[in-house]
Amino acid sequence: MNYFEQVSKAAAFLRTRIAASSAAQPHRIGIVLGSGLGAVADAVTDAVIVPYADIPHFPQSTVEGHTGRIVAGQLGCVPVIVMQGRVHFYEGYTPAEVTFPMRVMGALGIRAVILTNAAGGIEEGYRVGQLVALADHINFMGWNPLTGPNEPRFSFTPGAALRFFDMTEAYSKRLRDCAKEAASAEGFALKEGVYLATPGPSFETPAEIRAFRGLGATLVGMSTVPETIVARHMGIEVLGLSCVTNLAAGLGKTQLSHEEVFEAGRQVENRLAALLKRLVPKIAAGLKTEAATESRPKVDRKP
Repeated sequence: MNYFEQVSKAAAFLRTRIAASSAAQPHRIGIVLGSGLGAVADAVTDAVIVPYADIPHFPQSTVEGHTGRIVAGQLGCVPVIVMQGRVHFYEGYTPAEVTFPMRVMGALGIRAVILTNAAGGIEEGYRVGQLVALADHINFMGWNPLTGPNEPRFSFTPGAALRFFDMTEAYSKRLRDCAKEAASAEGFALKEGVYLATPGPSFETPAEIRAFRGLGATLVGMSTVPETIVARHMGIEVLGLSCVTNLAAGLGKTQLSHEEVFEAGRQVENRLAALLKRLVPKIAAGLKTEAATESRPKVDRKP
């Protein structure tokens, strides 16, 4: 069984298990919860829960703070599919395995995805617990998940799954604007930043952070970028949200630890959940508008 067939089998299994969670509406929005942010899934109502271990070919989370299950249900009265935890390259998974869940999201019909993560803050003025929308990223992982033969069958939206495709707007400006509006309604300003991804699992050195700052990075982490690349390959809109869980190496007064990251994530969960409940309906409204526009008959305006 090849990779595409494995993705299709996993999607078919999930489609059957989560059918009752959509209230006759299709799932079009996906959410991936990063380290320490998994409890945001508790805000999902009418939830159907599927452990990753039950899904054919699905990789298993091994890191604390990544529960490892699909939570499908309603958020802000909109059907969503939530990944409560992700897998990482540093766990020993291949690039294809790391991005397998995102491929399944595409096969399930997801057209916009919110990728959250815990990140180290590089920019001066960032504070622990701050949420930042990603405007762009820098891939320092040393690999690209699309290396190898291109699979055109991953074209779940028109014009997607190209061998070479544009990444000028890896993170949707439309979705970032929606997120800023939702944050403002929640009483806080949502800044934008540039996320630099390293393979991990060791934290960065102070010298590396100084170099990353010189490259224009304002955040650093060990995830998100592979998922973004694969999502854009399939034509899925991406919104990236980082939670600053620590100041990057050399910028704070304490040694870095996963426990610090996990605890900071837990402290911001309620704020993130409130933001997503307000944000998801805005994203859904935009997807409906796009679908309606695409379905309109084209008018021949030639004289």
